[in-house]
Order: sequence, then C-alpha cells, then structure tokens
Amino acid sequence: MKQTSVSSRVTPVFERIGNLSKVQRILICTGALLLIVGLFGFLSYWPKFQRLAELDTELEEMKTKLAIARRTAARLPKLRKELDNVTISFKMVQRALPETEEIPSLLASVSRCGRDLGLEFLLFEPKAEVNREFYAEIPVSIRVQGSYHSVGLFLDRVAKLPRIVNVSDLNMAPGGDQKRPGRTLVTSCTATTYKFIESASGKSKRKPASRKRK
Repeated sequence: MKQTSVSSRVTPVFERIGNLSKVQRILICTGALLLIVGLFGFLSYWPKFQRLAELDTELEEMKTKLAIARRTAARLPKLRKELDNVTISFKMVQRALPETEEIPSLLASVSRCGRDLGLEFLLFEPKAEVNREFYAEIPVSIRVQGSYHSVGLFLDRVAKLPRIVNVSDLNMAPGGDQKRPGRTLVTSCTATTYKFIESASGKSKRKPASRKRK
C-alpha cells in the first residue's frame, strides 16, 4: 500500500519533467547538481573555515604574547640590576641591625655615650619588643639631665654608632640643678634599635650545641 502511494506521488512529477522542453530539463538538472555540490561543499568545508578562523584568533593571541615576552626580555637587564641594588641595600641594612646577643652591649654603648659626656641618667628603661614582618623594634625610654651642648653631642654619637639606633619623641625642659640654673636641661626621648627575627626554618638549620659530658 505504501509503495503504491509513493509511486503514485512520484510518477506525476516525472511525467511533468518529461513534458518539459530539453532546455528546461537541462536547467533543472544543472540546478539540482549545483544544489548538491553546494550542500556538499558547505557540509565539508564550513567546519574547516570555522577552524581557520579559530586558528587566526589563536595566532593573534600568540603574537600579542610574543610582543609582551619581547618587551619583558628587553627589561630583564634593568630588572636584574635593580634586584642587585636592592640585594646590596638589604645586606647593608642587615649588617647595620644588631644580632640578638648584641643588644645588651649596644644598649650599654648608648648609656656609655651619655655618661662620658657628663650626662646624668634619670631613666634608662628598655620596653617590650614590637615585632614587625621580619624584624623587631626594641625601644628604650631615656631621660637624662645635662647641658644642651652635652645632649647634642650625645645624640650625635648615638646616631654614629655602627648599629642602627633611631631617636624619637625628643623633649627638652629646664632642669632642676640649683648650682647651674638655666644651663641644665632634662631631656627625654625614645631610642629604638632593631634586630632580625629568625624564622623557624632558620633556627632549625642551626646545629644544637653539643652537651659536655660530666
């Protein structure tokens, strides 16, 4: 039944084509052939055109990355030089910061600078350490009594110590020395030195001290 139905539908089509002129039949065949060829070409080559467009986009991205890489490579000598300068500066600062075991002797040097100049220490009180990222601040509250000239020399000598000592919160007021009224000052300030904070990995690399046998 179905075959008869299909054939009954197709037969009139072929009969109509048979009734057409030769030129019309050639045009229909040519059009059908072109349609088949076009459809085949579209299905065969369109994915390739899409891939070609993707490759073109990737090529432009690679060109951009290459240009950035070339600019970065051109800056490498300058960056290396800057890194060397920073490393040198860091080592200089590191040498200027006292080790933990040097802190007591450094504070003693600060005190000795004042006594050698005839200053009377009314207060010399180390405060709690203030931990920063890789170093610690060690502030010391100082209050001395003496002449303006002696205080100036004291601050100058502290600034010239081989290790870093910063003086802040400086305050001067007339002193209470009855023998030299108007010539004695009471100077208070905070002297801050610094030390590196050893990381846990750095401490673990140190070999433990060998114990002596009794």
